[in-house]
Amino acid sequence: MKKEMLTRKYLPEFVYGSIDGTITTFAVVAGAIGASLNSSIILILGFANLFADGFSMAVSNYLSTKSQTELHNHGKYSKEFNKIGDHPIKSAIATFLSFFYVGFIPLLSFVLAVFIPTMNSYKFLLSFMLTAVALIIIGGIKGEVIKKNRVRSSLETLCIGGIAA
Repeated sequence: MKKEMLTRKYLPEFVYGSIDGTITTFAVVAGAIGASLNSSIILILGFANLFADGFSMAVSNYLSTKSQTELHNHGKYSKEFNKIGDHPIKSAIATFLSFFYVGFIPLLSFVLAVFIPTMNSYKFLLSFMLTAVALIIIGGIKGEVIKKNRVRSSLETLCIGGIAA
């Protein structure tokens, strides 16, 4: 029961962080491919995005959660909110880890191509496919946690994330 509550509590951070990480990293990869940059530059840009944008999102989440907590601490229902409210640091960590780990997926084929040179000609296609799979999995997890149709949630996340990417 406690694990389920924890999973539900940080679901927004997981969905927000992992979708944004996946989309922005794929956008960096696609833009770099479009500019005909080599793989080492793509990896540098991709990892810079993971760290910088992931940290930025974590800081923003921390400040937002902290502000929301402070707002409710002065309100009529402050005692009830404090029992269920998010912890700003934990929310920020959940956002960063989701962003970083799931956002790494579009870079995976470029990292693997360093060790498996035969993948070089397929790394962008593989990045595209892995990004789509990541969005489907994120949607499926979201659907499972909120007790909605996982297929529908996966397709929704794929379509919206795909349009954004």
